[in-house]
Amino acid sequence: MAITETAPIKTGSSLVMQIGALVGVTALAVGVGWLSGNYLNGESAGTSEKAAAAAPGKVMPEHREAEAKKREEGLGAEPASQTVIQLAGITTNLAAPSDVWIRMEASIVLDKPQDAGLPELIQQDFLAFVRTLKLHQIEGASGFQHFKADLEERAAIRSEGHVKQVLIRTLLFE
Repeated sequence: MAITETAPIKTGSSLVMQIGALVGVTALAVGVGWLSGNYLNGESAGTSEKAAAAAPGKVMPEHREAEAKKREEGLGAEPASQTVIQLAGITTNLAAPSDVWIRMEASIVLDKPQDAGLPELIQQDFLAFVRTLKLHQIEGASGFQHFKADLEERAAIRSEGHVKQVLIRTLLFE
């Protein structure tokens, strides 16, 4: 048997080819990004003027006279008679699991001052409602939003529409 020497054969692409491919793909990505940015910017150009007009604190020149008239007539003023009342804290256990306790402190926003018994009535209604809850109903952000919406609905019903918002100050589970 004869010993023959063979040279190693390179089976990969050269470094120059790899760098060229990388530069080509990068240029393609930049081009696609630029085109899509121009497309989206051109599509929303008409809506940016509407958004600027609706931005809080910014008044377009054509609306300045209308704003001045509203201020003179008192039409654009916020209602000064809104009242925030802090309710007594609620500490109770949940319906399921019954070994989980909840502590909630809340406030209500009234459109005008009401009789002194209304906050106590709403607080008792909140207590009765919280005792019927199960833990899985309050879990997560959407569960919290549903919980707050339920409280606002119950408060509006009890106050005959005078409660405009429920502010949950503290919500703890143990």
